[in-house]
Amino acid sequence: MAKYTKPLCKICRKYGMKLYLKGTRCETDKCAVDPRRGKVRLIKPKKLSEYGLQLREKNKVKIYYGVLERQFKRYFEIAKRHKGVTGEILLQLLERRLDNVIYRANWVYSRKMARQLINHGHILVNRKKNDRPGYLVEIGDVIQLKPNSKYTKIVKECIEEYKTKPVPLFLKVNNENLNIEILRFPTRDEVSIPVNEQLIINFYSK
Repeated sequence: MAKYTKPLCKICRKYGMKLYLKGTRCETDKCAVDPRRGKVRLIKPKKLSEYGLQLREKNKVKIYYGVLERQFKRYFEIAKRHKGVTGEILLQLLERRLDNVIYRANWVYSRKMARQLINHGHILVNRKKNDRPGYLVEIGDVIQLKPNSKYTKIVKECIEEYKTKPVPLFLKVNNENLNIEILRFPTRDEVSIPVNEQLIINFYSK
């Protein structure tokens, strides 16, 4: 699991966008990059070289999905071996992570919270316990919250709070039975973070 020692709000200010690292706080006017605060104090970026721009884009995506360098590079190697556009496949792999799927289904307030549910054994994939946040879901997989889980109340509260927030079309979410079905793989348009994936590809291609 990725751990960050720097203040999370400072990370968002550095990249000039919400990376949703602090759950519900990111949805309020307390967010460090929320325009409702009035004048938003972002960290002014230094003039970067081409390499610096590529590194910055890579690190932004890593932090957003909560993965470390070794794991992120492994996703790149997998994407490079697949047919198609490498950058789009890389983002598709990140979107297919189990912790991301639970977050995108609006069951939790943050990916960090999703990883906690998974690590503590409260998530079932195809009726079997899965404690790997980085598990890549496949088409037809069914994800469930463990029956009588102590997180059931929290998950239902999150669902109610985010009931107007759209769910990606590659997921079929049944909030009554608390299960998620993977209908297809996500497309590039369904990636929620603004990213220039070509910069990441160029970074690793040197």
